[in-house]
Amino acid sequence: MSTRFDGITEFVAVTQLGSFTAAATELGMTKSAVGRAISRLEARLDTKLLHRTTRRLTLTPAGEAWLEHCLAALAELDHGQSALLLARDTPCGRVRVDLPTAFGRLHIVPVLLAVAERYPALNFNVSFTDRRVDLIGENIDFAVRIGNLDDSTDLVARKIGVQHMMIVGAPSYLAKRGAPQRPSDLASHDCIVGRRQENRIDWLVKTPDGATVRQTVPIKHEFQDFESVLMAVRAGHGLTQLPSWMVQDDIRCGALQIVLDGMSGGELPINLLWPRTKTLPARMRVVIDGLTQWAQDQAAAAG
Repeated sequence: MSTRFDGITEFVAVTQLGSFTAAATELGMTKSAVGRAISRLEARLDTKLLHRTTRRLTLTPAGEAWLEHCLAALAELDHGQSALLLARDTPCGRVRVDLPTAFGRLHIVPVLLAVAERYPALNFNVSFTDRRVDLIGENIDFAVRIGNLDDSTDLVARKIGVQHMMIVGAPSYLAKRGAPQRPSDLASHDCIVGRRQENRIDWLVKTPDGATVRQTVPIKHEFQDFESVLMAVRAGHGLTQLPSWMVQDDIRCGALQIVLDGMSGGELPINLLWPRTKTLPARMRVVIDGLTQWAQDQAAAAG
């Protein structure tokens, strides 16, 4: 099926090389095929482009005008192809990333800033949501999500970590109220929780046989932001269950202590997601490499 661009390459080659024979050799075609392509082009334009004689070829006035447009169009296509090759091989341009709110701010943004420092031609556009996003429909290059994923043939997922849950409290709170010895003891403690999806709050705990079950806890304070939960627990207002990545620094420095150690349950994968594509541009490869290296460093430190 013919298109509006058929014959342009042959027409430009003939005018630049000066003969059908030379153009055919350059394009890997037969001389007759080149002639037919240009004849179809003239018929489609309803304009004669070339004067043909046995000794020479000359452009008609219309041919001269058409050649100028063709050369400009081909130059623009070459420029576009060069830009695509540059984007494929050189980390540059905008990278749109969607992150979980607290985890993204604390752990992923520093990695992205390190990548941006290494590749100044990158431009990051970062959003923070805890909802499920449509990467393809919302034109998002990457998302980091905590939790089990649905099967998808349109997305690639790379595991970059595991979220472990811990129950913690401040030394001042534990000095006043004591530490729970079994999950059922939580019923007599002040529990501080974050946003909930149901009317009751359950924490994940492990049974002696290693199974993970839900333990309903009484609510002392409720905050719609986990960093505020952490602030309240540090101040000695109660116990909370939070991911290890959120409390590990407080535990190291003694600001928080683990309670029910080994009984707090729940592990969820942390995944980096991106739309499946045949060839990854450089701007995406360097982000994947940066986050993969960060994940390896975290695993080495924990191990």
